[in-house]
Amino acid sequence: MISNIELLRKISQISEDDGRYHKESFLFILASLEFTLSKLNERRHLSGNELSKGIAEYAREQYGYLAKTVLNNWGLHNTLDYGEIVYLLINTG
Repeated sequence: MISNIELLRKISQISEDDGRYHKESFLFILASLEFTLSKLNERRHLSGNELSKGIAEYAREQYGYLAKTVLNNWGLHNTLDYGEIVYLLINTG
């Protein structure tokens, strides 16, 4: 299992190498994933639709009316960006 320090290092490196998304966007997507999974009876893979709905709910809960502004500032503009971050994380391990 990867340590938190190693995870943060990897996320910083991905963000720097890719350049499209702030490191906060990666952390937000991971937190949204945990948030969404915590609402299920059992841990399992999520569909893109399930994750997108979870991201929207988590963003509203965390940032309220400023959610769109905050996410846009981090480079998250639409669901394609969510998928890109998920795949960047997967490809990095």
